[in-house]
Amino acid sequence: MKFQNLTDFRHDAPEGLGVLLVNLGTPDAPTTGAVRRYLAEFLADPRVVEVPRLLWWLILHGVILRVRPARSARAYQAVWTDKGSPLLDISQRLAAALGRRLSETLPGPVHLALGMRYGSPSIRDALARLRDSGCRRLLVLPLYPQYSATTTASTFDAVTRELSTWRWVPELRTINQYHDNPGHIEALAQSIRDHWAGQDRPDRLLFSFHGIPKDYFLGGDPYHCQCHKTARLVTEALDLPRESWSLSFQSRVGGKEWLRPYTDETLKAWGAQGIGSVQVICPGFAADCLETLEEIAVENRDYFLGAGGRAYDYIPALNDSPAQVQVLCDLVRRHAAGWPEAEGVADPAEASRRLERARAAGAQA
Repeated sequence: MKFQNLTDFRHDAPEGLGVLLVNLGTPDAPTTGAVRRYLAEFLADPRVVEVPRLLWWLILHGVILRVRPARSARAYQAVWTDKGSPLLDISQRLAAALGRRLSETLPGPVHLALGMRYGSPSIRDALARLRDSGCRRLLVLPLYPQYSATTTASTFDAVTRELSTWRWVPELRTINQYHDNPGHIEALAQSIRDHWAGQDRPDRLLFSFHGIPKDYFLGGDPYHCQCHKTARLVTEALDLPRESWSLSFQSRVGGKEWLRPYTDETLKAWGAQGIGSVQVICPGFAADCLETLEEIAVENRDYFLGAGGRAYDYIPALNDSPAQVQVLCDLVRRHAAGWPEAEGVADPAEASRRLERARAAGAQA
């Protein structure tokens, strides 16, 4: 293996803390070709689809990538804006706001870069930016409140795979989940209160989380339990009676069983049962995306109203709200504890002294 060298290294270069903010990703454009490239990368991840590789390669390239991209491209076209992909635009705004907040909060130099697990900007490019900024300590923050091997662990796979090519690897810490973080729970609860302000509360509040195959859960993935805990804590903060809310799982694909109950089936049943009004929130998504803006806000709305429901509303994700920025800032501060950038113990003059010692030992820079 050829390792990446630090060709422009200087002994007096300032060190800093790098925060890698990661979201799932998005196609570069709402076209069949761009969606095919995105899906080829996404669905080839063995963390996402746990099927023997040769068999899955034949299914993926022989069937799925021939059929699904055109259909998915039409869905992306429905949510695309003049700023491009909603998920990318929101994630970029969130990253910019969080970077400013961290610079205002932490005593030492901190650099933040946004990377997407699939697509652009890539994790590789984001890590390179942090390395070139002189970051010797790295904190990885995936924007997945609930841990799953399909998302969080896959992010860590990509990070460590890229770092395995570096000659000088930084100190590394990871944030595995924040599903029950008090600040995060209160931010979700307040977003619901704000949505309810000035209007009648719905007959039912539905917490819809992205699904995973049931056998992943039976194999030890904690995602199912963490989703339930998030919903329980939010409803406790809102003091909601148990009969006024429910939890479901969306976005299933393929023929195997996924986590139940399914969101679409739940909403169809509620409409048929005479439940008049429903609001849906998706606490597993830090930023609004295809799965919230099209699948929940449009497709599942049609299911509910078509089955007899009267009123349906989607409560947006936390996105780049000040509340979410503060929650993520507090997470970074807590997980960076003990590092000089978080504690303010670094000596600003140490870099120049380090250069003097290096030159005395024969170094040129």
